[in-house]
Amino acid sequence: MANLGQEKLSVAAKRRRRFSDNFKLQKVREIELKMTKVSEVCKQYQVSNVSVYKWIEKFGMEKDKPDWMIVETQSDTRELVSLKKQIAQLEQIIGQKQVLLDFKDKMIEIAEETYGIDIKKKHSSVQSSTSGKTEKNTPSV
Repeated sequence: MANLGQEKLSVAAKRRRRFSDNFKLQKVREIELKMTKVSEVCKQYQVSNVSVYKWIEKFGMEKDKPDWMIVETQSDTRELVSLKKQIAQLEQIIGQKQVLLDFKDKMIEIAEETYGIDIKKKHSSVQSSTSGKTEKNTPSV
């Protein structure tokens, strides 16, 4: 695609354009070698700077380098280590509680088999709010 000059493209015309990978690579190389600027490419080919920066991310020489270097203070690092230890401790506690629950469930199952009663059903039933005593309903005279 040649230089589009100063003509303004309509929105529909912009949607129909597609720049080849070779073209993008060439423009990225020019930007990296300081032969042109991102703003110049944007103006010249009527493309957004977001698009050009995506080209640079995809085709640029810097694409294989790590994106971010994390800089933090010692106190941040200590807090992070402390929080990781706390998470590990809590996960251990949860694991221990799960073992206890599994053990209790197995003991209830064995007791039910041994004594022939349904302990879970009796244990999970809702107790009434009355004292448990029943009265005979006799008609009043």
